[in-house]
Amino acid sequence: MSTTKLDKAIAHERRRAGETALSDFAEYVEKKQRLRQTESNTDGDGDEHDELDILDSLGLSDESKDVKLKEIILGQTDQSRLELKDILSNRIKEGRGETMFDIGLENNLESMKLTKEEYDIAFEAVNIVAKQMNAGVTVLLTRNTGAETDVESSDIDVNSKVLIRRKPDSIDELLEIRVAVVGNVDAGKSTMLGVLTKGTLDDGRGRTRVNLFRHKHEIESGRTSSVGMEIMGYDMNSNIIGSNDPGRKLKWEDIGGRSSKVIGFTDLAGHERYLRTTVFGLLGTSPDYVMLMVAANNGLIGMSKEHLGIATALNVPVLVVITKIDICPPQILQQTITQLTKILKSPGARKVPIFIKSKEDVINTATQFVSERICPIFQVSNVTGEGLDFVKTFLNILPFHGKFDPNEPFEFHVNDCFSVPFAGTVVSGVVKSGAIHAGDSIIIGPDSLGNFTPTSIRSIERKRLPVPVCSAGQSASFALKRIRRRDVRKGMVVLPKTDVLPKAHWQFTAEVLILSHATTIKPKYQAMLHVGPVSQTCKIVAIDRDLMRTGDRAVVVFEFCQRPEFLSVNEKLLFREGRTKGLGIVTALGYDRGRVGKSTEKEPEKEDEHGTEISGDK
Repeated sequence: MSTTKLDKAIAHERRRAGETALSDFAEYVEKKQRLRQTESNTDGDGDEHDELDILDSLGLSDESKDVKLKEIILGQTDQSRLELKDILSNRIKEGRGETMFDIGLENNLESMKLTKEEYDIAFEAVNIVAKQMNAGVTVLLTRNTGAETDVESSDIDVNSKVLIRRKPDSIDELLEIRVAVVGNVDAGKSTMLGVLTKGTLDDGRGRTRVNLFRHKHEIESGRTSSVGMEIMGYDMNSNIIGSNDPGRKLKWEDIGGRSSKVIGFTDLAGHERYLRTTVFGLLGTSPDYVMLMVAANNGLIGMSKEHLGIATALNVPVLVVITKIDICPPQILQQTITQLTKILKSPGARKVPIFIKSKEDVINTATQFVSERICPIFQVSNVTGEGLDFVKTFLNILPFHGKFDPNEPFEFHVNDCFSVPFAGTVVSGVVKSGAIHAGDSIIIGPDSLGNFTPTSIRSIERKRLPVPVCSAGQSASFALKRIRRRDVRKGMVVLPKTDVLPKAHWQFTAEVLILSHATTIKPKYQAMLHVGPVSQTCKIVAIDRDLMRTGDRAVVVFEFCQRPEFLSVNEKLLFREGRTKGLGIVTALGYDRGRVGKSTEKEPEKEDEHGTEISGDK
């Protein structure tokens, strides 16, 4: 009996060690990636500092002008209007088409101490300038104005927070926020998306989710088994783009053409059987945010904890939606809330749960949500509609925070491929860096031998609408010329055609953290590895120590078992096999003998005639 208790205590300690190390290692990976971006963005001038740029943007530098925002916004001259237009235009450009603006507050958030008459003048000036820029102004909250949007204030100063959103000139300028929807099976993920995108409430039996399913067996079982995609559009005045006929869902072309901002939902599977598909969806679609669905009557069980752990490992901001509150007894709902709060505050997650109970909570949380530490929690019912307005408002003002560099060379990751009549082979995915135009020459690969196939882009579509160009951070579909459907697969990359061919690698070196494992991990251990859209079985060739246990960090050399892949340094990776889970970051392509000891393989790596790195046993 004592031995059993001792074993349980040891297992619990190891699990706690893995949870604590997860948050620390996730932050370490994020810092490494930021360092890489900083190095690529600097042109060799060591005197430039991001801190100085921030000071300049806030107007805090020594050389900043003495003109305050109050003088500009209350000025009635043409010069004042031009200066206000420049300020708003720059902010909208930084926000990729929208910005939050405080009327009545300076850039450093000091109050302008406006009277009601002065506030009306300032508000009118913002509206006039916004109209000149073909933008809409939405009042989110006000203080001491006497309007319906007023919230409680400790002073008598009049101010407001507004959302200014510009209508895009073309579909290629459309602002897109990607949200991955995860949670345990039967948590109501597909039903929630059906309610949001169709604009009608559910009947309690899943009527709204039917249109989201892609396969017959999904409709019969009611369980998602594939990566589903849905979009929800907002116009420049923050109105949801919907059909005039209740219950009818608009086509993507109609939503994209009338929207100024689009929320792209990725509906992922909740069943444990489809975990590989879910992990692929989380890594391959590069989501800006993760929406974790929790059923009020079940709590955070099963795969919900797995999904929360993966989102934490990837450092993606998480918002939690507790569903089915209409059928849940109050004491059970309170148990779910207590459990959720405990898990979010645990050493593994280290999040600050914020329960959304008012529109002011929604606005304040959404503006600060770029921080991975904040975790807003909504309580909704898809049958009665309770709490849904808070979710819709939150999605409307979610800021874009993608970490994509448009100045780097073009790189596109393929996460799905099709054969479309009269268009040929089509690949869809996310542009990681750079920009591409229709008609450009490209290469796609690697194939099973590590070779890249030259081709060109026939046409580009975003949200099923044709566009001439696609840039970093946008999801798109490319129709390719002179290439067959069977020659492309998920996990390939599209790169610009250059004189120097890229290399596909059989082996790579990574720094990893073991989150959980029952025994020890040694060389020749195999697991399913996920790096971006790449999902493939890998084996460990060498470790910089004898073995690894839960909570250990080590430098490891992995080798793909099926085919070589195109990778980049500082990419995040996840590997799993059964209950074993690990997180890591790619540190070197190929075998880094400077950091890892002797290999268990008989021969070292060499290159074939195509430039593909291969190991001796291949």
